[in-house]
Amino acid sequence: MGVVAALWRYPVKSMAGERLAEAKVGERGLDGDRLYAVRDPDGKFGSGKNTRRFRRMPGLNTFAARYDGDVPVVTLPDGRTARGDADIAAALGRPGVALTKEADVPHHDEAAVHLLTTSSLAWLAERAPGAGIDARRLRPNILLDTGPAPELAEEAWLGRHVRIGEVELEILRKAVRCVMVDLPWDGLPAAPGLLKTITGANGMTLGVHARVVRGGTLRVGDVQSVGCLAPHTP
Repeated sequence: MGVVAALWRYPVKSMAGERLAEAKVGERGLDGDRLYAVRDPDGKFGSGKNTRRFRRMPGLNTFAARYDGDVPVVTLPDGRTARGDADIAAALGRPGVALTKEADVPHHDEAAVHLLTTSSLAWLAERAPGAGIDARRLRPNILLDTGPAPELAEEAWLGRHVRIGEVELEILRKAVRCVMVDLPWDGLPAAPGLLKTITGANGMTLGVHARVVRGGTLRVGDVQSVGCLAPHTP
């Protein structure tokens, strides 16, 4: 079993996010998570990787976003609050980009929820002792404190259902990492070579992606259990 140690949501894809005490969880994950992205004039969205839909935009990691009600508030690298798209474009050095709300296709890379355990953080810290391992560098939505559980504990849940408080998740696949783990994040320094370490030790993966089977409110301190395969009584 594990206990929810921390919750994060990221209002704007590939920017630093906000830590929460509780969050509503629905089919698309934590309410408001990655609901916005920076779109370039070609119609591609800013990310840490290049794909058919996404374009790597160096520098997004130096921005931060939070919600004021339903409105995303973006903090620029120099600490100022962005007043509009022009401020974001100037700080990124990318004319014509605009903050864009999700339409028909989610902005998530793989799945609605990214889950990580403290056992995986400890495993990584042993292999990268000078990297200053911190969950913020891996950008999970849910960090579970799994105590003395075996290393990479969440990988044992692949294909299974887990219950965390009111919420039930199906663990789908390992989370593939990208160069974003090497970059400075949310007050953390750069960690050059960390992606190479993860790749060599665990095939470029750490943590897991999950889909939401049953929504609800998730809270820090909620207890997690594995093997909830039958429907729950309301």
